[in-house]
Amino acid sequence: MRIVGGALKGRKIEAPASDGGAARLRPTSDRMRESLFNILEHGDYTPLDGARVLDVFAGTGALGLEAISRGAGRATFVDDGAEARALIRTNIDALGVIGQTKLFRRDGTKLGENRDEPYDLIFLDAPYKKGMTLPALQAAHEGGWIAEDATLVVETAADEPLKTPGFLDLADQRTYGAGQIRIFSAKG
Repeated sequence: MRIVGGALKGRKIEAPASDGGAARLRPTSDRMRESLFNILEHGDYTPLDGARVLDVFAGTGALGLEAISRGAGRATFVDDGAEARALIRTNIDALGVIGQTKLFRRDGTKLGENRDEPYDLIFLDAPYKKGMTLPALQAAHEGGWIAEDATLVVETAADEPLKTPGFLDLADQRTYGAGQIRIFSAKG
C-alpha cells in the first residue's frame, strides 16, 4: 500500500498480512482511495486544505494519512485494536506526520464526548456486516465530533444496507468490488 496523492505521494504505508493479520484488518485499497479522494476534491465537499479529519475504525490509518498528504491540517485516528494502533503508529512515524496526528484507543461505537473542535471530514470504515456503522455514526453525532458542514465518508460491504440517519444527507454512493462508499453531508 502507498499514499496515492499529494505531498507524500508514493510513500509506503505498512499494512497487515495479506489475510488481514490476526485482527483481520481490511485496508481500503489504493485504487478505492484514489477514486474516493478524486470525488472529494472535485465535488462539492469539505475542502481538504487545512481540514480536521477523524478516521474511525482506522485500521492502518490509510484514509487519514491520505488526507494529510493532500493538505488536511490534522488527523485523529480511532481504533481499539492493538495491531491496528501499532500499524497506525508505524505509519505516522514513517511518514513524519506525528505533529499533525492523534491516536485514540477507543471503540468506534462508543466515542464519548469530543473534548476538542469538531471534525470537518470523517472517515468511518467499520468491520463489514457487524452492525457497527449506524451506532458509530450515532456516537459521533451525540458526542459532538461532527462539524456543522462536515463531510462523512462511510465504507460498508457492497450488499450491506445502511439507513441514513436524520442528521445526515446522502450526497453520493459508489460500489467498488466488495465495498461500497457512501458520502454524507452533515445537516447544519
